[in-house]
Amino acid sequence: MKNKIFAIIMATAILMGMLSFCLVPTKSFSESERRLLQQTPEISLESIMDGSFMDEFEAFAQDQFPLRDSFRGLKSQFALKLLQQGDNNGLYISAGHISKLDGPLNEKMLDHAAGRFESIYAKYLKDTSCRVWFSMIPDKNYFIAPEAGRPYLDFEELESYMLKKADYMQYIPIAQLLETGDYYRSDSHWRQERIEDIAETICKAMGTANLGEHEIVPVLQDFHGVYSGQLANSSISDRIFYATNDTIRACTVTSYDSGSPKAVPFYDMEAATGRDPYEMFLNGADALLVIENHSANTGRELIIFRDSFGSSLAPLLIESYDKITLVDIRYIQSAMLDQFISFDKQDVLFIYSSGLLNNSMALK
Repeated sequence: MKNKIFAIIMATAILMGMLSFCLVPTKSFSESERRLLQQTPEISLESIMDGSFMDEFEAFAQDQFPLRDSFRGLKSQFALKLLQQGDNNGLYISAGHISKLDGPLNEKMLDHAAGRFESIYAKYLKDTSCRVWFSMIPDKNYFIAPEAGRPYLDFEELESYMLKKADYMQYIPIAQLLETGDYYRSDSHWRQERIEDIAETICKAMGTANLGEHEIVPVLQDFHGVYSGQLANSSISDRIFYATNDTIRACTVTSYDSGSPKAVPFYDMEAATGRDPYEMFLNGADALLVIENHSANTGRELIIFRDSFGSSLAPLLIESYDKITLVDIRYIQSAMLDQFISFDKQDVLFIYSSGLLNNSMALK
């Protein structure tokens, strides 16, 4: 009798799970993980025969499982607290921060990044009057992992390797100015209100010491960063602050992400309450942005080749420039740059995080 009752309960549970799986609408995007979700795979004789259908269906089932985020949270708590595992899918909590394990050094990825930079330099910058600088940003795991006893990417080794490859650029070291508290607790990025010393160091190195005074303004909504979503842990959150002044308020920002000019806000308050609040800084992921400073008359322009860290850095540099152009070669082919930029006498800064340099295949 007990076996029959158990069998009925199991059959009912399986049936309810299948029904809920079929009835719940398919989602295209995971807000918490900041990624696209696997969609229903197409059935064909070829995909069934070569096994690709089952692989895609397994990924689809994992991504579209009912109450998936709740189960992810339970799995995370179970792994970290009950099982006392060191990490959950490479993420761990230490010193009040969520951090992600990184490393080891990937020379092929560094070579790819260095090759992209050298190609841009040779095609657009070498035979001009442009002044070119290079800087690198360590991942926050570099600061957290040693005390937590976790493995981490050796930033000094990465720095040394890249400098040998990019010896045609002047280097601006900034790692010594950073510490754990300069990064968001639930995210990978640095906090704009904590990097004015970084901006000042860069300005002085490029011969523009006028950083300007800023008003630091809070965004009222709590910020749960990308690591918080990936770990399914909402207990650690942040508050975003942004720097502004009369100069910034007078600036205009134009996006060429679609190929045509489009005015976008300097700080997007709608994005600040959206799925990824860090995207409030200069329109988030954008192939090509131009900031025009209508308060300046310096005769100087700056071009920044950057990843997402540059979105919150650029506003702190605008005081000394008539125009700043931000280029993200993850989203625009390097070969197309001369269609939008006339390289002549600009200051040029390549600034990238160690995480992207060590995983650089997205650079085009």
